[in-house]
Amino acid sequence: MREKVIEKTLEEKIIAIVRGMEEDKILPLAEAFYEGGIRMMEVTFNLRQPGSNAATARAIQAVADRFAGDMMIGAGTVVSTELVDIAYKAGALYIVSPGTDVDVIRYTKELGLASMPGALTPTECLTAHNAGADFVKLFPAGEMGPGYIKSIKAPLSHINFLATGGIDEKNIPDFLKVGVSAFGVGGNLVNKAWIEAGEYNKITDLAKLMVEAAKTVI
Repeated sequence: MREKVIEKTLEEKIIAIVRGMEEDKILPLAEAFYEGGIRMMEVTFNLRQPGSNAATARAIQAVADRFAGDMMIGAGTVVSTELVDIAYKAGALYIVSPGTDVDVIRYTKELGLASMPGALTPTECLTAHNAGADFVKLFPAGEMGPGYIKSIKAPLSHINFLATGGIDEKNIPDFLKVGVSAFGVGGNLVNKAWIEAGEYNKITDLAKLMVEAAKTVI
């Protein structure tokens, strides 16, 4: 399954990131992504509320059950092997972290899941890659800009980079041009005002724009 996740990530290029969302909104949101052409979704843990881990696991499992492989579900903000376990048991297929934790990366790989740890500096990127990361998540990509990633990619062209933070339909083509392999898109797609108003169709429309931008020929 890990190889399928890697292949799907390179093909689809967009991972929708869902953070701090009520359980009853998870499936309608996943449906909106799916209708918009997005086939990968990350549900994040809330480190400020450890008691919410069970709710996060239920959300992951709900999407995994509903889409039965048509939507690849992953877990985000995974900072310990304990959270890797929770995500794995809930049906997550890939593990995304805000930083580079070698133990988390290695345990993720032991379970047969795809690993996507966060990094920023060349040293962190190499550490993550050498520990077995399948993608290295560059965060915050939007603030650093395509120029920074172009510089990082020059000596580290063998690494698949996932750009996250400040990504939208307007700057996706610019990041593709410098060699970014895929994107994590959160706040610029998951508009909480639209969700509260039940306007999931607007999220679907925006998802379509992002999917189209990700098809830009490099």
